[in-house]
Amino acid sequence: MTDAEHNVNPVDVPTPRQRINSDPATVERGLVSLVLTLVELLRQLMERQAIRRVDHGDLTDEQIERIGTTLMLLEEKMAELRDHFDLTPEDLNIDLGPLGPLLSTD
Repeated sequence: MTDAEHNVNPVDVPTPRQRINSDPATVERGLVSLVLTLVELLRQLMERQAIRRVDHGDLTDEQIERIGTTLMLLEEKMAELRDHFDLTPEDLNIDLGPLGPLLSTD
């Protein structure tokens, strides 16, 4: 080692990235939030697809009723799970920076 390497000021040494919080409650909440975000994204995509198919006349009345009931039950279950884990809809809406929020708010 050279004299310059021995005289490195500790302030100049890069610090390792902040460690992951391994508190079980925090990890569980983060995982639940991620899973519910993905389920909500899929629910919204399914709902939009169903609306497009209804608008194009691709579905029978029975199929429309079944899809509507399924989507309604899924939305109710999502609300129950959010309440159980003390999450709000905003907690599930990941900010994608310049792309905006992940989930539609309409």
